[in-house]
Amino acid sequence: MSGTDLDLTSLITETPVSVPYWAALRAGRLDFQRCRACGNAWLPPREECPRCLEADWAWETASGHGRVISWVVYHVAPNQMFASRVPYNVAIVELDEGPRLITNLLGDDGRSPRIEAPVQLEIQEEGGLAMARFRLV
Repeated sequence: MSGTDLDLTSLITETPVSVPYWAALRAGRLDFQRCRACGNAWLPPREECPRCLEADWAWETASGHGRVISWVVYHVAPNQMFASRVPYNVAIVELDEGPRLITNLLGDDGRSPRIEAPVQLEIQEEGGLAMARFRLV
């Protein structure tokens, strides 16, 4: 997924609530939010808990371990800016701490990932952004 000339910073708008998320990635860690009212954990950042709608939450740092929930391989780019990447995967990973995120899988070595496959966080810089990606382990 690296080696592209994409300027991904033009696709991402940092908001006051997402600034800590992007700063954590740049610092080499993946942070997520957890609701103090109900205990729910989530990504991407938002101002209120998606479960109970309370705005009382705190940032936590993920262990970096998780599992594959689902994935798809794109053989046709949904947008011309991604044409040089095909084929590429987009996956949903569930962190051990609970939140799920949309990401890319690394290190498949020509094999298909399987549901529940363990993964480890690997932060990569691409197009001016630090991105949370996951390596199959």
